[in-house]
Amino acid sequence: MNGYGWGYDVSYLAWIAPGIVLSLLASLYVRTTFTRWSKVPLSRGLSGARVAAELLKRAGVFDVTIERASGFLSDHFDPTDLVLRLSPAVYDESSVAAAGVAAHEAGHAIQHHVGYLPMQLRQRLIIPARIGSQLAYFVILAGILLNLVGVAWLGVGLFGAVLAFEVVTIPVELNASSRAGQLLADAGLISPPQSQGVRAVLTAAAFTYIAAMLTTLLTLLYFITQLRRRDD
Repeated sequence: MNGYGWGYDVSYLAWIAPGIVLSLLASLYVRTTFTRWSKVPLSRGLSGARVAAELLKRAGVFDVTIERASGFLSDHFDPTDLVLRLSPAVYDESSVAAAGVAAHEAGHAIQHHVGYLPMQLRQRLIIPARIGSQLAYFVILAGILLNLVGVAWLGVGLFGAVLAFEVVTIPVELNASSRAGQLLADAGLISPPQSQGVRAVLTAAAFTYIAAMLTTLLTLLYFITQLRRRDD
């Protein structure tokens, strides 16, 4: 594996460059889109927290707590503690952007409530993915440096768990976004013109997951290619 070292192989950067560029563009897209639609007030005047509460109530979900979290767009649903955590820009504000994000996270809570299969699968992949993200690089590099190809391939397998988690995450996120738009429309919480803003915000967020998966895929393909060359 000529030229390979502790992550300083120039070809490695060439492999993952498309993923890095897409991730940066996705992050910029999310921020600009959220900022734009956060300036458009929601017609019903409800904060993100109240939007989420209303949608959960309509869906018959009464065991989920809604909390105010810290950080910018740190919004997430915790299925273990049954807590929906919304960032200040979503929890407190009454805007199209806040309503879209709040509805999206409520969609995750509803997925959990109805036993949405891809979400159940993602939950089962959390621990393998966490182990893979923490150990894969070290195991691969240890196998390479010690000339133990089997160990390096084990590291590739661990990294594959990360990719599997990210692949399953995409349909989970897309479904939550689809539920969000429908829930908001059915509840009469947004006007038809405002639905465009909700779609824009949630579409931008979806790109971040696709970019993350692409980066992981390219990294995995890089390691597989290098190990196959070493085997040859």
